[in-house]
Amino acid sequence: MRRGTRHPCVVGTHESLAADLRSALAGDVDFSVTARALTTMDASNYRRVPAGTVAPRDADDVAAALEVCRAHGVPVVARGAGTSIGGQATGTGVVLDLTRHMDGIVSVDPGARTAVVRPGLVLGRLREAVRPYGLTFGPDPSTYSRCTLGGMIGNNACGAHSVAWGTTADNVRSLEVVSYRGERLTLGRDGQGAPPGLLDLVDRRLALLRTGYPAGLPRRISGYALDALLPERGRDVVRSFVGSEGTLGVVTEATVRLVPLPAEPVLVVLGYADETAAADAAAGLLPLGPLTVEGMAADLVGTAVGDLPRGGAWLFCEVDGEDAARALVRAADALDTAVVRDPAGQRALWRVREDAAGTATRMPGGGDAWPGWEDCAVPPARLGAYLRAFRALLAEHGLRGIPYGHFGDGCVHVRIDFDLWTEKGVRDFRRFSEAVAGLVVAHGGSLSGEHGDGKARAELLPRMYGDELVGLFGEVKDVWDPDGGLNPGMLVRPEPLDSGLRFGNLPLVGVGREAARCVGVAKCRVAGPSSGPSVMCPSFRATGEEKHSTRGRARLLHEMALGEVVTDGWRSEEVREALDLCLSCKGCRSDCPVGVDMAAYKAEFLSRHYAGPGGLLRRPRSHWTMGGLPRWLDLFGRGLNTATRLPFAARLAGVTPDRPLPKVAEYTFASWFADRASARPPALTLWPDTFTDHLAPEVGRAAVRVLEEAGLGVALPPGRVCCGLTYVSTGRLGAARRVMRRTLDVMEPEAGPVVVLEPSCAATLRTDLPELLPDDPRAARLAASVLTFAEALETLAPNWTPPRLDREVTGQTHCHQHAVLGDAADRRLRERAGLTGEPAGGCCGLAGDFGFEPGHEQVSRACAEDQLLPALRSAAPGTEVLADGFSCRTQIAHLTEWRGRHLAEVLAEAIDVGGEVP
Repeated sequence: MRRGTRHPCVVGTHESLAADLRSALAGDVDFSVTARALTTMDASNYRRVPAGTVAPRDADDVAAALEVCRAHGVPVVARGAGTSIGGQATGTGVVLDLTRHMDGIVSVDPGARTAVVRPGLVLGRLREAVRPYGLTFGPDPSTYSRCTLGGMIGNNACGAHSVAWGTTADNVRSLEVVSYRGERLTLGRDGQGAPPGLLDLVDRRLALLRTGYPAGLPRRISGYALDALLPERGRDVVRSFVGSEGTLGVVTEATVRLVPLPAEPVLVVLGYADETAAADAAAGLLPLGPLTVEGMAADLVGTAVGDLPRGGAWLFCEVDGEDAARALVRAADALDTAVVRDPAGQRALWRVREDAAGTATRMPGGGDAWPGWEDCAVPPARLGAYLRAFRALLAEHGLRGIPYGHFGDGCVHVRIDFDLWTEKGVRDFRRFSEAVAGLVVAHGGSLSGEHGDGKARAELLPRMYGDELVGLFGEVKDVWDPDGGLNPGMLVRPEPLDSGLRFGNLPLVGVGREAARCVGVAKCRVAGPSSGPSVMCPSFRATGEEKHSTRGRARLLHEMALGEVVTDGWRSEEVREALDLCLSCKGCRSDCPVGVDMAAYKAEFLSRHYAGPGGLLRRPRSHWTMGGLPRWLDLFGRGLNTATRLPFAARLAGVTPDRPLPKVAEYTFASWFADRASARPPALTLWPDTFTDHLAPEVGRAAVRVLEEAGLGVALPPGRVCCGLTYVSTGRLGAARRVMRRTLDVMEPEAGPVVVLEPSCAATLRTDLPELLPDDPRAARLAASVLTFAEALETLAPNWTPPRLDREVTGQTHCHQHAVLGDAADRRLRERAGLTGEPAGGCCGLAGDFGFEPGHEQVSRACAEDQLLPALRSAAPGTEVLADGFSCRTQIAHLTEWRGRHLAEVLAEAIDVGGEVP
């Protein structure tokens, strides 16, 4: 095959290619529709359809896979977490998934401060492993919880601490590499591992290499770092390889440098009038030796502004020790400063920065923004001038973006509201790309300052380096990879930057368009156990499979809408299977930086999947039984207790026999309320949700006791109401809308606040109700009137003092509370009542009908093992187990000896010391 030719990937050859790979490898070979659909995209604007995926077990497997692919004339792209923003982690041939098996730490040498790692190792795992030695790996991208070392080597990733510890290239000592032709190479300094002809080629072009690269640019990531091969720079082959984006060889092992952790990290936040003032100040701080100099402005920070010092833009400067902090504050000449010593306070502020890659994809006031010019860099001293010119260029092209980034290194991240859906918008995207490339070069900068060029910028490299040096890049590529089989189209002989965009032919409305909002930063792809407040994505943490992440499901829906890889549309079994383990926890609605709402997409998919002829019969029986639970309980009430004890009851109901079904109460909450007398005029309507009414009336009775003690009269709706939750979660949206309309008919005369005790029902009323009935103004009014139990006490009885309990708590914060409702009022109420500690985050794993469906048992328990069960095991005797959600209480009862209670029950018990709630 000629050098540089495109590799045909004919569908008809895939079967024999897959068969040969399976014969040659011990690892996994997957050419299924699902595997291909999951790897068509990374975190960029681009899409390329692969032939299939291979998950090699070791270096031998990598070599064998490359041998087979070369024999078939099929290209190969190595892939880690798929968070690259330039398109370089996509490919038309075979994708090597190095995360499944090649993800280990081989060894750690604390004395030498080195570690030997495999390419699929997630950076966060390496950092955790070496922390006990007081060490860390210096480069720390904001995606550290899911990005891999191999991907960092491929892109020469950097991160916030690069002003102190440099780029990945500064922190790699040696590499084990396999070429497309199967050669095993160990790369190091002094020419070690250089393929034949490379050093001779360099020696013939010494003058070009000495003059062709811009100086004074710490974040020069674009192109090949061929100047590292100069004799005066030690002929550092490993450094020249880092950042080659998988175009020269496949890394199978790396020896990396470790650096000492700061002994006393202090975060100094400096406030400036605006973004350019902060940028102008950044370079002047570098002589003081800060560990970070990160910049962001008010338009990115949003509601977190109140936690920051006065100003319109800020520099986040980490230093080591109080003396360094004081020196930095004295030298900064800032409007205002904050010195944060508390580790929890530091983490909260850094979380704002870590989420920026996703947060910046949503423009203020709505609208999407996209990568493309995500990370260009200029000399730090020129950053202020560059940003002023860049803002002017945005305005000239009628575009908006929110710059932020590594100001100490002159590196700017920005996502821009390109119109990538129309031909005109794509033309404008190209024109702006060409213009901003010229601006970057005029300021002596690099088109990429962190994430690599990929497809987004490689076409423009001649503007930065000139044709002669870019031509040399091609010659070097041919020395390493004469067959052109490794990641063709990246860096060398690139495809046009406006071709292969992932938005082409995608419907402008519907689930496909919504799923396309997923930019692929993969915050959902963090393996468990989780830490912090995040819920997303419990099923991925349980299985570790991409198709069970929010991103994976979004990619499948995207491909379903396109119809090229997933060809069955709404009848797709691949999509249904991926959504089957979605718990509809809604964690992604809040935790995904762009607010992907997979629970809503799942409901829409299930509704359409089972529509049409035969759909009713194809639905799982649990959709009719558990999904229709409110109807069955209203019809049969406690008679269901007898039915569920019958032989084969679980099988007939389509649920697992391994869980006891909830017991229906003898006396409903609504009946109890109707039989009692209260002279107090109602101040609120208490929502008698199905779970409280039929399955846990004690919660409703307790809530009435507390609300009345707080001086609030309580009424129930004048008729039977239901939020429609169970119908929504099983995708019976037609039934859900009918139930919701009947509920609105009942509630229409009611005015004032509506207090909902069950978090999932409150979340359904606040979000799903107005979204499913957008044309009914009553839906929006009811949604706006919903209060949680704690919110009602705080807003309607602000002067009420709760009883003091003075005890520790654990338990479970309901997913929907976290994602939709928020728990700030609950935290304040617990604090006033003397309840210390926190319920666990994450997801309990029962999630309505999910944990009752056959085949979900292991995942359900694994979700509980993420945070809930460890929290309960570590709880001291006498700890109060709080769980406002009926599912959470049920899961606790099924899996432990503890009993979870609603906060209303705990407060009511304290009010009636020694007595029972009436």
